[in-house]
Amino acid sequence: MADPTFVTLYREEQIATFERRYSNLRACCVQHAQYKGNTAVFQVSGSGSASAVTRGANGLIPYSTTDNTQNSCTLLEKHAPFERTGFNIFATQGDMKKVMHDEAVGTLNRDIDQAIVDQLDTATLDTGSYVTASMSLVNKAQVSLANNNVDITEEDKMFALITPAFRAYLLETTEYASGDYVDVKPLVGPVRQMWRWAGVNWIMTTALTGVGTANEKCYMFHQHAIGHAANSTEMDVRVGYDEKQDTSWARATIFHGAKLLQNTGVVQMRHDGSAYVAS
Repeated sequence: MADPTFVTLYREEQIATFERRYSNLRACCVQHAQYKGNTAVFQVSGSGSASAVTRGANGLIPYSTTDNTQNSCTLLEKHAPFERTGFNIFATQGDMKKVMHDEAVGTLNRDIDQAIVDQLDTATLDTGSYVTASMSLVNKAQVSLANNNVDITEEDKMFALITPAFRAYLLETTEYASGDYVDVKPLVGPVRQMWRWAGVNWIMTTALTGVGTANEKCYMFHQHAIGHAANSTEMDVRVGYDEKQDTSWARATIFHGAKLLQNTGVVQMRHDGSAYVAS
């Protein structure tokens, strides 16, 4: 008896590969949108740690000037272009135009995060040797910021960027996971990408330098310590078709840059995440 004729069916909807396609880090920064020029300037102003004075010997009050620092951020032209021929789109499974659109946006979002992380990596304050995450490490970072006169009580502007391994160690601490200390139980429901705990807005991301190693660079900082500038509030995303060459394309474009504004407002939490790397 002859074998039956088997039919192979292909699922029309594509399955996305495991990649970061979004940017959470931009929301942590002082944001600036401009429509002309290739440089954005963030001004940081303060008293320069001035002290109160008394009248001088001449009976006059000596005046000081405020301390103003201008931080220049150069905007770079970044593109994420993808292209396919008409035959490739016809012969390939799934909606290739949508795939190209989504991947163009995701590529630029990763570039935004990388620009911010590159600036955070230039900060010089840190917690010392690389250790596993604990309540002590979190407290040390907060105290370091407070000692530098950072207003750590501004809960909406305090952020921490951590790796998956850092979060895993936090789950083992009573102060983070116990219902005696928190209202939202982290072990109930789905894994959260962003949450608020201990007066800080926490973001888990794989964009950080050294992720998955014994030298992970995680950060706690005030929003006014880092700036991000772009040519608009949203990236320019285009999808089109070239009749002459019978090709379809998608391109996402943004002119952007990041800048460390106040070194004293960033603490690098040096973390050892090597124990959680799958073998």
